[in-house]
Amino acid sequence: MKLLKTVLLSMVMCSSIIMTSCANSNQKNVVANTNTELITLKAETASNETTKAIEQTAEETKKEQQVLSNQSNTNTKDVLVAYFSATGTTKKVAEKIAELANADLYEIVPSNIYTSDDLNWHDNSSRTSKERDDSTIRPEIGSADINLSKYKTIYLGYPIWWGEAPRIMSTFVEKYNFDGKKVVPFCTSGGSGIGRSGSNLSKLAGKGNWSNGERLNSSADTNSIQNFINNNK
Repeated sequence: MKLLKTVLLSMVMCSSIIMTSCANSNQKNVVANTNTELITLKAETASNETTKAIEQTAEETKKEQQVLSNQSNTNTKDVLVAYFSATGTTKKVAEKIAELANADLYEIVPSNIYTSDDLNWHDNSSRTSKERDDSTIRPEIGSADINLSKYKTIYLGYPIWWGEAPRIMSTFVEKYNFDGKKVVPFCTSGGSGIGRSGSNLSKLAGKGNWSNGERLNSSADTNSIQNFINNNK
């Protein structure tokens, strides 16, 4: 009898152990399945968020490009102020015109800059005196080339030397094509007017709709320059 009880007790204990083991196994399987589902869910969520982020970035980029395109179209200028200035006087006037006319600015810089000795008009052997006496001289331009194709109006500025535009202006107008352009000369000087300098440049250029132009000095106020612009539209 005692042996039978022992056997029965052992069977019960084994059954209990087996059931506990099965329960633990099932519990582990549930946890494992749950973890797998969570990992899968997180991966799907991350993938969706990444996709949304990429789509949002692409959309923002598209909008930014559209804004830049609109700004580019809005800011496109069809007016240019091109000038040569040996002492800075013409430069000041050119900058004022560019500001009031909403124009691009281009400086005609000689490859060989004029020194004070070069500009000494009292010396007949000075560089500018030699250029005065030889109309075939063409000083080389050192500034980068400019594309004139997009400009409809070009203001052309220079100082007056012995009643004429400096020879470097001859270099400039012979180099570029002014066909279909409105060209407005302006000059600075100590007292001389623009004279025939504009018409002479027009002949050298051969093309373009040239106005007579005017003399303007660095002391010219905003109203004077605005009137100059208005009169040459």
